[in-house]
Amino acid sequence: MDIAVTTLVERIARTLAGLDHSVNGAGRETSAATSVDETWRAYLAQADAVLRTIREPSEAMSAAGDPAIWSAMIDAAIAESETV
Repeated sequence: MDIAVTTLVERIARTLAGLDHSVNGAGRETSAATSVDETWRAYLAQADAVLRTIREPSEAMSAAGDPAIWSAMIDAAIAESETV
């Protein structure tokens, strides 16, 4: 299994920035990488909100694995987000 080299909150923030900038989302840029690199930090509050929203697993997620592990991993991601 691959392990990410960036924090989860950064990856979420970059995704949100990409949605705003890229033609694949709501934006107009055909290549949004530079804009995302320049603006992703502006999306950290929204990314943190996403993390806090997914803290509790759904019933289907709980059936697929241990909900305590999921919650612990999301809590770790939230704690890690405070260092970004």
